Amino acid sequence: MADPIRSIPTLEDLGDVAGRRVLVRTDFNVPMEGGVITDDFRIRAALPTITWLTERGATVVTASHLGRPKGQPNPKYSMDPVRARLAELAPGVELLENLRFDPGEEGNDPAFVAKLVEGVDAYVDDAFGACHRAHASIVGPPQTLPSAMGLLLQKEVEVLLGLRERPKHPFVAVLGGSKISDKLGVVEALLNTVDSLVIGGAMCFTFLAAQGHPIGASLWEPDQVDTCRRLLETAGERGKTIHLPEDIVGLDADGNFATYGVRLPEGAKGFDIGPGTAAAFTDIIMDARTVFWNGPMGMFEDDRFAAGTRTVAQAMADTKAFTVVGGGDSAAALAQFRLDDEVDHVSTGGGASLELLELGDLPGLEALRNAPNAPGA
Repeated sequence: MADPIRSIPTLEDLGDVAGRRVLVRTDFNVPMEGGVITDDFRIRAALPTITWLTERGATVVTASHLGRPKGQPNPKYSMDPVRARLAELAPGVELLENLRFDPGEEGNDPAFVAKLVEGVDAYVDDAFGACHRAHASIVGPPQTLPSAMGLLLQKEVEVLLGLRERPKHPFVAVLGGSKISDKLGVVEALLNTVDSLVIGGAMCFTFLAAQGHPIGASLWEPDQVDTCRRLLETAGERGKTIHLPEDIVGLDADGNFATYGVRLPEGAKGFDIGPGTAAAFTDIIMDARTVFWNGPMGMFEDDRFAAGTRTVAQAMADTKAFTVVGGGDSAAALAQFRLDDEVDHVSTGGGASLELLELGDLPGLEALRNAPNAPGA
C-alpha cells in the first residue's frame, strides 16, 4: 500500500452533508466513579468532528461503547451520564445507548449493522481507541454507506503512521508496563525504525533475567526469557540499543522500602526504576528528535513508586523532540502529573496505537478504505 492515509476517505469525501443524517462512531469510553464521569477528555476530543458536521447542516447521531457489559443491558454501563455531558458540550446531538449492550456489536452481526445504519445517510469513524476491533459499528457501516474518518482519527493515523514511516532520528521508544508478551509485536516492529529502545516497568525484569540477573520476587514472565534474549541479540545485530535499568526501587523481603542495583536479593520486589536509571533515561529522551512513550516505569499510582514515571513524563515535557504518548496508563500518568498539555500528541487509544505502530493498519481503517466513496473505489 503506497500511501495508507490518502486511500482513506476524509470528511470532505462525504460531499454535501446538509440535511443528511450522519452516524458518528465515537469513543466515549470515559472513566466513571459511582455513575459520575471523572474525565471527559474523550467526549471533548470528538467535538471538532461533530462541529464540522453540524456547521454544514448535518444531523449527527453518535454511538459508543462504555465498559464491558458483555452483550447485555447493565445500568452500570448506561450512556446516560455521557449523554448529559454531551448535551452540555454539543446541544442537539443524539447519543445511542451503549453499543455493547447488544451481543451483535462485538460479534459483528450483520443484523446489528443493519439496525445501526437504518435511516442513516453517511458514516464517520472517529473512534481511534476502538479501531483495532473488528466490531459491527467499526467495520459494518462502511460496507454500504458513504464513509469517512473523523478529524480525531485522521490526526491519530497521521501522527502514528508518521512515526512508523518517517520519524526524525534519533528516534527513541520508551516502553513500560507489566508484560513483555503484551508488547512483543510492537517491540519487534519498532526495532525496524527506532535507534534505541528504553525499557522500564515490570517488563524490564524479564529482560534482566535474560541477562542472568537475579530479580528476587519481582513480577516477570519466565516463558518470555528466551524471547527477550533474542530481542537483545537482534537489537545488537541491527546496531540498535535496548536500554535497561541500572538500579531498581522496591521492597525488601520484609516489606521495607529499598533501592537496589540490577541484582535483587531473594524475596525483594522491584516496583519502579531507580534514580540513576531515571536520570539516564532522561538523557536519552533529551538527546532524541522523536520519542514515543507507552507504559509507566513503575507502579506510579503509589507515591513511593511514582518517581521513575514522573521523571520520564517530565523529560517528555522538557525535550525539544517530537513527542507522542501512546494512550492508556502513560496518558493517565501524564494527566496525574499535569503534563498532558506539554507533549505534542497524546493518543486516545493505547491498544490501537500499539497495533497501528506494529502492523501499519487497523480493521477500522481497512473498512473505510473499502467504503463506496473511498478515493479510487
